[in-house]
Amino acid sequence: MDLVDSHCHLDVPEFDPDRAQVVARARDAGVRRQVVPAIHAAGWPGLRDTCRAAPGLFPAYGLHPLFLAEHQPAHLERLREWVEREQPVAVGECGLDFFVEDLDRQAQAGYFEAQLRLARDAGLPVIVHARRAVDAVIAAIRRIGGAKSGQPSRLRGVVHSFAGSPEQARQLWDLGFLVGLGGPVTYERAQRLRRLVAEMPLEFLLLETDAPDQPDAAHRGQRNEPARLRTVLDTIAMLRDEDPAAIAAATTANAERLFGLPPA
Repeated sequence: MDLVDSHCHLDVPEFDPDRAQVVARARDAGVRRQVVPAIHAAGWPGLRDTCRAAPGLFPAYGLHPLFLAEHQPAHLERLREWVEREQPVAVGECGLDFFVEDLDRQAQAGYFEAQLRLARDAGLPVIVHARRAVDAVIAAIRRIGGAKSGQPSRLRGVVHSFAGSPEQARQLWDLGFLVGLGGPVTYERAQRLRRLVAEMPLEFLLLETDAPDQPDAAHRGQRNEPARLRTVLDTIAMLRDEDPAAIAAATTANAERLFGLPPA
């Protein structure tokens, strides 16, 4: 089986003790490629080194809204230079987080929209964080991407760890965006999310772990890792009453198409 973990923070310190073993376990589980998005400028060099250390690891560079205190306006120009030089598969992780009340929403929007413009101008997909902010994210994509009624945006990408409504998902699909789903779909209480994945078109789905965060229900409270993408796959296959191999093939093709990934 050939799976792509479309969102995994393999570069963070939680994996320093056993990163090579984590990658090996992923490969043994059929997770042959992983997209590794950045969170702040200080981490870009380490992320690059992590992705160079093993085949099948692909970097994305960006400024995550939860790390707003670490960002500086100068990092946006540095990001543009970094993207031009390093040729990542995407811009991100970027976006909006309205769950944390003391995060300055105006400052978040400034960094997010600048990164959307960078992705648009560079012809790269964008990896979007949207926690309790899906409507605002959709509005920004429409505005920066120049979307008109009935037409997709000039932007493309994925809203990772999607937790919005079916209507919000349809708006994203109409704009040419995919949704990424991971550990939360394995929790029985996540009924809206489970109904969405049971009914949605496979062409708009990516699988992810968001490791080391968002473990599946069987590993609640533990460090997540990309090998557990198989649990996400099996849960989605059960909810859809479909063959896991067919879902693996479809979501892998989606990731290859979106990120321009080379064959495994």
